[in-house]
Amino acid sequence: MARKSKQEYMNQELPTWLNGLLIFGAAAGVIAAELKRPLRRRTQDKLRRNARNMAMSFMTAGTIAITEKPAAMALMRLGRKKGWGLLNMVRLPPALEVFVSVLLLDYTLYVWHYLTHKVPLLWRFHQVHHADLDLDASTALRFHALEMLFSVPWRSAQIFVFGISPLGLAVWQTMTLMEILFHHSNTKLPSGFERRLCYLIVTPRMHGIHHSIVQEETDSNWATIFSWPDFLHRTIRLNVPQKEITIGVPAFLNPKELTLGKLMTMPFTADRPSWNFRDNGKPVRSKPLPLPKTTLES
Repeated sequence: MARKSKQEYMNQELPTWLNGLLIFGAAAGVIAAELKRPLRRRTQDKLRRNARNMAMSFMTAGTIAITEKPAAMALMRLGRKKGWGLLNMVRLPPALEVFVSVLLLDYTLYVWHYLTHKVPLLWRFHQVHHADLDLDASTALRFHALEMLFSVPWRSAQIFVFGISPLGLAVWQTMTLMEILFHHSNTKLPSGFERRLCYLIVTPRMHGIHHSIVQEETDSNWATIFSWPDFLHRTIRLNVPQKEITIGVPAFLNPKELTLGKLMTMPFTADRPSWNFRDNGKPVRSKPLPLPKTTLES
């Protein structure tokens, strides 16, 4: 049987069975770990909250399927045909091209994540994700569907400018989903192990800080798979003990305001500063945090 050319190889996606095995295996693993070694104490009914988060995830997945995927495939075909995009202009071995694709996509997702916090229109939708009062694997899938719609032009630009192949995109998407399930999870890893691991990838304690109600803590740890973008841009913060973190958005700490219907309309009805309590006070730390910021606190 003739060997496939590099073009044919890079135009493949991950086999469905392998993709499913990796994603569902990761989900099962983190759910089991959450049950066995929880990192944070729950504040809400888990079944009701998970049902709400999964309902949002189905709407998000549907939005991606009918908008992002067709646009991505069209741009990838055009780029490969015309030789447009960075990776279409250089000759790299397939494995190295996939690796570089993952690095480029992961870094520019860091930039997009930063923008979702700093651009007021994007934050209106992204705060739906942050308004979860608990943090676990289900939070990883809880996004407003319109936030995904807004991300389509950004994803299209990533694919077009870098010349991403179907295989490179598929590997990155699978790694991203596995990693967000992991770093959103309520999993207590051995502190010494996690203290080393967070220098390579984003971990539960590291991302837990990003979901703090204290704005300067949320304004850190924007990375998704690899943690190096946060170290590069000095947006890393590891020195916040988990027991001192309250998860959520200060303006939306009332569970009655976080039903499925109200979450879907939140971007259109939110009329108060996100980082102030309802009485206009602002969350602050009562005592100084340990130093340095780059040392993980348990």
